Amino acid sequence: MDIKDILALCDHTLLAPDATWDDIRTVIDDGIKYGTASVCIPPSFVARAKEYAGGRVPITTVIGFPLGYAATQVKVWECACAIEAGADEIDMVINIGALKDKDYERVAKEIELVKTACHGKTLKVIIETCLLTEAEKIIMCDIVSKSGADFIKTSTGFSTGGASFEDISLFKQHLNPRVRIKAAGGISSLADAEEFIRLGADRLGTSRIVKIAKSDPNATGY
Repeated sequence: MDIKDILALCDHTLLAPDATWDDIRTVIDDGIKYGTASVCIPPSFVARAKEYAGGRVPITTVIGFPLGYAATQVKVWECACAIEAGADEIDMVINIGALKDKDYERVAKEIELVKTACHGKTLKVIIETCLLTEAEKIIMCDIVSKSGADFIKTSTGFSTGGASFEDISLFKQHLNPRVRIKAAGGISSLADAEEFIRLGADRLGTSRIVKIAKSDPNATGY
């Protein structure tokens, strides 16, 4: 698989708490140069990033990130603010504790409310697979399938583990085919990226693939 094809499926990501505008601007420049699916950045930078990017690359941001336990009203407000600022895609973290309490209605309703606040923009639902049992992952496949969300996403990259091949295979078995899959966290090589895509990932959350492209421009044609 050509690296350009992989890059086109990557949300080029920088969510470090100490990220500066210069760092964000570099991510945007790289996203534009290498043709990534989007750049994924903190909410506080969205308005400035949207103006700077000028439509040359979509802007993704995160909601309820990274722990997911903000009140639903806060997540909805965060989402509305991000959309107003110009976000093209929203990656939200579920209330993991509510899922483990088996309060599935609460989990589902929250996703539905955030999706409404997206006003037609893409919503990805982060379920933090490293903290879930297989049964909980399957339940989340059903909830996300029914919620109207566009993607299920494996991980924040801030917990105890990231994406795994097994989780992508599990998602493919249990999701409505309408729902796409984003693998995120720990994707560190082209071989990993290709395998996630082969197993069914439609999007990759990573900064490593751009770094690989930048390290060997002769191999990528950039």
